[in-house]
Amino acid sequence: MYRLNHLLSKIGCIRHYGQETSAVQGGMDVERRRISGHSPYEGAFGFSRAMVCGDRVLVAGTAPIAADGAPPPADPYAQARLCLDLIGEALAAAGAGLASVVRTRMYLVGAEHWPEVARAHGEVFASVRPAATAVIVAGLLDPAWLVEIEAEAVLQDDDAGGARPVPHTWPERAPGG
Repeated sequence: MYRLNHLLSKIGCIRHYGQETSAVQGGMDVERRRISGHSPYEGAFGFSRAMVCGDRVLVAGTAPIAADGAPPPADPYAQARLCLDLIGEALAAAGAGLASVVRTRMYLVGAEHWPEVARAHGEVFASVRPAATAVIVAGLLDPAWLVEIEAEAVLQDDDAGGARPVPHTWPERAPGG
């Protein structure tokens, strides 16, 4: 039974109860912690910028929303970098870093934007190389948004058997980026 419970605890959150900070997984309590951001849509839609669930950090679709409320940058590269910076901030608040990312999903409003979004993604994740998907969508919530990015990360285990954060690192931007 222990092996089954251990396996179920690695799968992810199975269910949660209201505002509690734990979830039940295979009969085991699992940490469930919300990370808030500055998006005005969090309250309206009832979501969190990120959610820590056991050893996983799930970062919600992140649009190019500047903290100061400024309009998003006009070009897809700068929008993608802003999204990735916001994802990095959420991961840091969760005790993780960009190096702990195992999956990303990129939603683009036009196929013509993929080279610039890929350049931004490649600069940030060149040494990490997470599983990634890019999808062309009909549109995003704000017509000025050209890209939205999701990420999933795994907190690393230390030698003592507990979860430890992966150091948060900010890759250097390419010249002219």
